[in-house]
Amino acid sequence: MKQHTLKESFSLKGKGLHTGLDIEIKFNPAPGNHGYKIKRVDLPEQPVIDALAENVKSTQRGTILSKYNAQVSTVEHALSALYAYRIDNCLIEVNAPEFPILDGSAIAYANEIERVGSVEQEEDRDYYIVKNKIEVKDEETGAHIIILPDDSFGINVHIAFDSRFIDNQFATLDNLKDFKKEIAACRTFVFVREIEPLLQNGLIKGGDLDNAIVIYERQISQESYDKLADTMGVARKDASELGYIMNKPLVFPNEPARHKLLDVLGDIALIGRPILGRIIATCPGHKINNRFARIIRKEIKLNEVQAPLYNPNIPPVLDIKQIKELLPHRYPFLLVEKIIEIGSKHIVGLKNVSVNEPFFQGHFPEEPVMPGVLLVEAMAQTAGILVLNPLQEPHRYSTYFLKIDNVKFRQKVVPGDTLIFRVDLTSEIRRGIADVKGYCFVGEKIVCEAELMAQIVKNK
Repeated sequence: MKQHTLKESFSLKGKGLHTGLDIEIKFNPAPGNHGYKIKRVDLPEQPVIDALAENVKSTQRGTILSKYNAQVSTVEHALSALYAYRIDNCLIEVNAPEFPILDGSAIAYANEIERVGSVEQEEDRDYYIVKNKIEVKDEETGAHIIILPDDSFGINVHIAFDSRFIDNQFATLDNLKDFKKEIAACRTFVFVREIEPLLQNGLIKGGDLDNAIVIYERQISQESYDKLADTMGVARKDASELGYIMNKPLVFPNEPARHKLLDVLGDIALIGRPILGRIIATCPGHKINNRFARIIRKEIKLNEVQAPLYNPNIPPVLDIKQIKELLPHRYPFLLVEKIIEIGSKHIVGLKNVSVNEPFFQGHFPEEPVMPGVLLVEAMAQTAGILVLNPLQEPHRYSTYFLKIDNVKFRQKVVPGDTLIFRVDLTSEIRRGIADVKGYCFVGEKIVCEAELMAQIVKNK
């Protein structure tokens, strides 16, 4: 899969939920590997904030990003829409310290993304592949998030409140294509009993009955109810009538749970990569969502490149017969046995290391270790397949080393290991010269890496 960005820019206007300001926000196309970045165009230096989990400053009633002494809040609704529509790269310009709340959902963002469309970019999409269960708990609140391995992306959310209007609710999203139909129009929600403390903390200055689900479930005096309505600038209501008091009725019976799912989606967009895995969130909130996203960000930093997925039940993209049609190498020097994935700029190959390999006779008889130089050679052969595969009559060409840099050997390779090679082009092929970065994995561990330069030469 290739990365995508917006086909053209779009803008939206609305008031800020917490500041009450009139805000304009603009979403722009961005180059490959740009990610999500937010520019505060109202500030003198126009600082740009990377939309990443480690830049989250606070999670009080929304996700607040901060960098260079600038901050921006309530970003999760917009990011959920970008993530759901698989927009990998976007520059967001906003003229205030928060995004507009609009109607309290992500539907306006979804509509505009659909209207302008997206465009495919040259860079490959770099997924974070969940290979083991990751679990985060908040003992104080009971919030709990688990992510499990899966072939695709999905979310299950459960919420529970001490309220007869929102007791136990569940929401599920199994396919991002259903985001607009199932999730995008679901609004944020608040209990009337929470409004006065929020106002005292200088929040929800722009809140009203048109941009949130408002739940009145604990009766207060008519005088207090009227005073609160006047403070919020909304019409007075009968204090004896409990229930949902916003102007627009519920979109779904479980709309609050669906909005919590929307929030999870927006907060995990701060991981910086699309995910392959299943998220199960119980009573989630921005605080635990960010803890979860930070854990995965830490994993990404510790492991710059994930080991590719290898399922031996899936037929290879290229088998050994097809490899022989591309490479001139033969026994005992053909060191790639399968190609399990290939793109325009990357390739994944495989070799099973047998005790019968001829080099083990002398390296070393009593403690067989695969020579490091052959690991580099195997990565080079994998790179050769990548660059020769697109050519017409590839058997008429060969690749030759010009340079090897930054070779690192991290672990021994011994009989019984399965080697997985991941090789990426680091620049365009020019005048027959290819620059690549190669990694060799055993399991989840990198055992060798190197930067290679090779020349493609037509055989005489």
